[in-house]
Amino acid sequence: MLANVVDRLEEGAIAFLLAAMTALTFIQVILRYVFNTSMQWSIEAVVYLFAWLILIGISYGVKTGSHIGVDALVNILPVRGKRVAGVIAGVLCIVYAGFMTVGSWSYFETVYQIGVRGDDIPIQRWILIVILPIGFVLLLFRLMQATWRIARGKELGFKLADEAADAMRQFNNKTKD
Repeated sequence: MLANVVDRLEEGAIAFLLAAMTALTFIQVILRYVFNTSMQWSIEAVVYLFAWLILIGISYGVKTGSHIGVDALVNILPVRGKRVAGVIAGVLCIVYAGFMTVGSWSYFETVYQIGVRGDDIPIQRWILIVILPIGFVLLLFRLMQATWRIARGKELGFKLADEAADAMRQFNNKTKD
């Protein structure tokens, strides 16, 4: 239930952020080259929107298996070895994401207490960077889900994108036609 809610929120946020970045950039180009004016804050806004997109996209990539991994050594291991390697990798990733969560929360808290404002966007910077702890908590959630699936034997390891295998499948499909 919670996973489905998080899935829909992630997907909706990614779609919204892509649309907002595209629209804002398009409007800025039209204003600059057609009307010879601009929105001074739009570049900073797109940078923050892109940061939000990346931080939400990291956890979404873990969920969908779209991260590229170096798994040549793991692939030659027996099934049990693949599972052990997957759990070890998962735990190390969880520890890393935990450190990043704590660090990002500390940074967020400091910016909040100081009361720094955006450079060109006239709002408190903590509103713009709140995605840091949120993004790393989402990543922790996805990494724990994946590691739990591996530990229970539902998967052998992290789902990773295999571009070489995908390219070979496409090549083989084209040569058959």
